[in-house]
Amino acid sequence: MAADGHEQNGPHQDGHEQDGPHQDGPHRDGSAGPPPSRRDKRVYLVLMSVCIGLFVLSWAVLDRYSVTAAIVVSAVALVIPPLAVIIANASGAADRRRP
Repeated sequence: MAADGHEQNGPHQDGHEQDGPHQDGPHRDGSAGPPPSRRDKRVYLVLMSVCIGLFVLSWAVLDRYSVTAAIVVSAVALVIPPLAVIIANASGAADRRRP
């Protein structure tokens, strides 16, 4: 409230302006929208498990036989985390768009 007892237009006490309902995407409170589905979490977990498995395989087993093969498998494993995020989020976003 202002000194004269009237409310001012503009930011609320928490510093956020009130400008209507939230849209899809990041909200003003920092949340990114609905939580990921169980399927999205499962896909992400499987892909990240494959990634870790490839690193372990490359440097615990393949390294003894071929350093080049270990490096190639590690390079493949390095590509998996960004792809896991993209794949998991794309399927979730498509599910959220359906009415």
